[in-house]
Amino acid sequence: MKSPADRPQNRPKNRPKNRPVRIGPRGAAALVLVTLIGIGAFGWPLLADRQSGLLAHSQDAPWLFAALLPLLVAVVVATIADHGMDAKAVAMLGVLAAVGAALRPLGAGTAGLEPMFFLMVLAGRVLGPGFGFVLGSVTMFASALLTGGVGPWMPFQMLTMGWFALGAGLLPGPERIRGRAELLMLAAYGFAGAFAYGAVMNLQGWTIIPGMSDGISFHAGEPLAANLARFVAYYLATSLGWDLGRAVLTVVLTLTLGGTLLRALRRATRRAAFDAPASFDSGGAEGRRPVADGCGSGH
Repeated sequence: MKSPADRPQNRPKNRPKNRPVRIGPRGAAALVLVTLIGIGAFGWPLLADRQSGLLAHSQDAPWLFAALLPLLVAVVVATIADHGMDAKAVAMLGVLAAVGAALRPLGAGTAGLEPMFFLMVLAGRVLGPGFGFVLGSVTMFASALLTGGVGPWMPFQMLTMGWFALGAGLLPGPERIRGRAELLMLAAYGFAGAFAYGAVMNLQGWTIIPGMSDGISFHAGEPLAANLARFVAYYLATSLGWDLGRAVLTVVLTLTLGGTLLRALRRATRRAAFDAPASFDSGGAEGRRPVADGCGSGH
């Protein structure tokens, strides 16, 4: 039995069948704000002078976390305000975040094998950039609680995973790329994004790690180009192999399970009819029931 939103005649004619939830002006403003805060939190040590007291960078986490939580809520509220979505979308985010949090302990700590990354790619693709960002952040928060990984790195992980899932939502839409080509695109994004995630997270800790050799250590106050060259050497020496395992696993899971999961996620979003405006039929005294737009009497 198909729901009204699934019937072809009741779908808005100008909306592609599997289009992700587009980000509106309010959601875009909230995402820009949280991104700017995140870039500042990650990058300010690179521009600091020698007297800046970089050890204080390790104390940024509580402040970043305090700023991040209301901004995550703001992204959800802004997306709902832009598209008129209801609690069903938030419920789906909760379910996907729980699944992602449960997947993380299956591979974390074993050669970088983290199956949650492929789920974030596919969910970001289906739900769109705004909800993808929130999903990535909430999933990392939940997984940190589940695995005991709460520490000063957690808000930085939340931001970076949010950006990772957001990027998947910004890829060319399914109305342009479908089938095998879409899976190949998502696999390529997951491969590159796995390395990008590792590099950004390494940047967070690299500026405060003491006792490293001169060729890979951070030198406060030196030119940005020189420090970035040292960071590249540090990343290649310490993290490339770990991130390679994550990237390869993401590609394998995307190519083998991605098609099935994409269809399941899209079917769920169509049945939930997140973006269908509510209207009321003109029935009699039995009460007016809410229906999706286009499912009334046809007037």
